[in-house]
Amino acid sequence: MMSQYLWVEGFDHVAQGLEFRMRMHSPLAEQDFVETADPQTARIVFQRVSEQTRPFRRRTYAVYVVGVLFVDAIDPDDPNLLARYYPYLIRSLSNILVVVAGAPDRPDLYITTLERGIFPVLSETQRAQAQGSEYYRELVFRLGPLMRSHLIINNQFMPDLPETLWQGTAETTALSEAGAVLEQWDLLPTPFPIDQLLSPEDFQHLKRLFGIGGLSYGNLSVRHDDGSFWMSASGVNKARMRDIGRDILLVTDYDVKREGMVLSVPAHVTPRRASVDAIEHWKIYRAHSEVGAIIHLHAWMEGVPATDINYPCGSIELADAVSSHVDQAPDPARWVVGLKNHGLTITGRSLDDILHRVDGQVLRQVPMQ
Repeated sequence: MMSQYLWVEGFDHVAQGLEFRMRMHSPLAEQDFVETADPQTARIVFQRVSEQTRPFRRRTYAVYVVGVLFVDAIDPDDPNLLARYYPYLIRSLSNILVVVAGAPDRPDLYITTLERGIFPVLSETQRAQAQGSEYYRELVFRLGPLMRSHLIINNQFMPDLPETLWQGTAETTALSEAGAVLEQWDLLPTPFPIDQLLSPEDFQHLKRLFGIGGLSYGNLSVRHDDGSFWMSASGVNKARMRDIGRDILLVTDYDVKREGMVLSVPAHVTPRRASVDAIEHWKIYRAHSEVGAIIHLHAWMEGVPATDINYPCGSIELADAVSSHVDQAPDPARWVVGLKNHGLTITGRSLDDILHRVDGQVLRQVPMQ
């Protein structure tokens, strides 16, 4: 399937940018990406990022923006690589940031993701064996599935939650208590200060575009009945969830045509935004009636099966990849799936079941590949 891409923001104005654009042409064509000059038809946008970058203003969340930052050199041993480049990703409103350094025929290429990951496109061994075009071919190979992904964030909030549920249930209480436990274990990283990196205008644009309340990490859910589940909202402090319809949301369905979740909220409440991972939880609950709870962490466990591609949070592709692992598990109700360069999705018969199983087993650092 052909996807059209557009180059913006002055790649032709600097030697590095012109060379990068030229060398990317063939690898993109090999993966059925076709260049266009029309912003109205472009599905993917490449924008050059710098201190002065003004974000590309998407018409729709379906447009995938790849930011490209050119630097003189990258120190792979720098412990502050993520902190150094993550602000460029946020300020440019890119979906992903590619950092480029070195000679065009042997570049250092790093990918920075919204999930707070940074990793080289090629390992040291691969770099030693690679030749010029192979660097860019590998970059496109990694970016291709991400650029074709579909975000499930066009959500609908229905003001029809029964009044008997406005004060919550035993399950929502368990959700709050589990969030507090995860904070005690230091498994809920502090959200990146996204509002401090963007102007108020750009911050509001980002929230409208991607349906988020901020970049927070980790989420929890618990089954309500056969067709619905309670889930932590986007941007909420997971350790202090209290209000139904704001901190905790009831997810009732998935609208395929609209590509969004359906949620039931109290009629008098202005809801927070839904977690982008709701589609992943929905697929697991619908396929496995024995699953009673799910926790997603930006952490890791040794020896767990993992997805092959670091699809974006909230994409149907990530949901399919994770749920397929659960489908193949010996016991889907008690399984752990690693999300490449991202974290863990853990199923359980209850939240307590999950917490007891992972206590002392979780590593806070997610390995980047």
